[in-house]
Amino acid sequence: MSISKCRGQKILAFAGFSGLVTVALGAFAAHGLSHRLPEYLLGVFKTGVQYQAWHTFALLTCGIILMITAPSSASQSAEYSDKGRKGVAYAGICFIIGILCFSGSLYALALTGIKWFGPITPLGGVFFMLGWIIFALSVLRLNKVTL
Repeated sequence: MSISKCRGQKILAFAGFSGLVTVALGAFAAHGLSHRLPEYLLGVFKTGVQYQAWHTFALLTCGIILMITAPSSASQSAEYSDKGRKGVAYAGICFIIGILCFSGSLYALALTGIKWFGPITPLGGVFFMLGWIIFALSVLRLNKVTL
């Protein structure tokens, strides 16, 4: 198994776990926190859930791309395509870090009220944006896939 497919499996596994957590936390916000948190903090928590959901789908996309694109034959375009595949893997890693920092800090802030978690949120946002930039540039380098 190639390194990219192994990375693809790991990214897909994290996406599956993240999807589970997203649904659980969304239900927790709707049914468990709606009467326990002030409206502002409930909104903060729900923002974390939304961003985690969106970036879970981004992770699914990265993982699927890594699983269905195989290294090409040895040529200049193959090296170019392999850089694209590596970039997609790096984008997935950025999305994972973004979920942990952005959504994780919002969950912690909403549940504890400790404002120290607030400055971590923009760091996660930077990783989200970096992931999207890397993804956009990397998919342009991929060879076409025939299924």
